[in-house]
Amino acid sequence: MLATIKKLLGFGPKADFAELVSQGAVILDVRSKGEYAGGHIKGSINIPVDQLSGNLNKLKDKNKVIITCCASGMRSASAKGILTSNGFTNVYNGGGWQSLKYKIG
Repeated sequence: MLATIKKLLGFGPKADFAELVSQGAVILDVRSKGEYAGGHIKGSINIPVDQLSGNLNKLKDKNKVIITCCASGMRSASAKGILTSNGFTNVYNGGGWQSLKYKIG
């Protein structure tokens, strides 16, 4: 059961985020517009988590790799759940955007 909880929250096996990005992964920042304006990963898409369900059409390909991020990893975990429950197949929780930025170089 703990493994299931870890997987749901995105704490499963470590993904190579730099490799995923080099292969064309989309970085989805789910913080508010104001937080995003204060700093973000270059090239990322900003859809606040509370608006994600109504904006899934902005993420056209359900098979494309998507890495979610936010400030700490909680909202990005929620976003991962929203995406996977709507048929997106390759979603990773990247956690906090600043640590993700460091991981992808």
